[in-house]
Amino acid sequence: MVIALLPMKGHSERVRNKNLKLFNDKPLFHAIANEISKSVYIRSVIVNTDSLKIEEDINISFSKFLISKRPPELQGDFVPMNDIINYELDKTKAEVYIQTHSTNPLLRIETIDRAIKFFLDNRASYDSVFSVTRLQTRLYWDAGKPINHNPTELLRTQDLTPVYEENSCFYIFTKESFKNAGNKRIGVKPYLFEIDKIEAMDIDEPQDFIIAEQMYKLLRMI
Repeated sequence: MVIALLPMKGHSERVRNKNLKLFNDKPLFHAIANEISKSVYIRSVIVNTDSLKIEEDINISFSKFLISKRPPELQGDFVPMNDIINYELDKTKAEVYIQTHSTNPLLRIETIDRAIKFFLDNRASYDSVFSVTRLQTRLYWDAGKPINHNPTELLRTQDLTPVYEENSCFYIFTKESFKNAGNKRIGVKPYLFEIDKIEAMDIDEPQDFIIAEQMYKLLRMI
């Protein structure tokens, strides 16, 4: 059995009430909640939250989702996500867990299920999977030192050795891999699962919300 963890807090600093802010006429978290509801692998979805409004909306709109009320010691803006995951792992039992975020509304269920299938088929080689975005561009440290290229060669960007950004769209792991990694969702033998950069769009700032919503609407017209 695969359990999905969808943690959501009521407060957000950069985009006020982000999770409940209307996105294509529905609260933002509906986008990812609707997607994971379609999974052929996910059998249960746990929403860990400190928000009564989110809890009420989940109970009305996604009655098969399970609410886990976030305890006071895990509330606030500076609580590590791994601590929240650890809290849920101690209360549940599943073969595999996948944790995702409400702030990736363009993530598609086809990608999620493809990643879960990859993990299930390759558990002998990898203990976890996390989503990444390929970067092939010239990167520098803040002092001007190049990170991934030699300025004297000036290779075409498409010829650069790619580096990968952890985009936080999803993390797939087991209870065992989490514990073996020191209570971390990325295990000691992870697989970097590359996804499309548009699908990986994350909402951190107000302008991200605007761009993601317009992309969401546009992609559904194609």
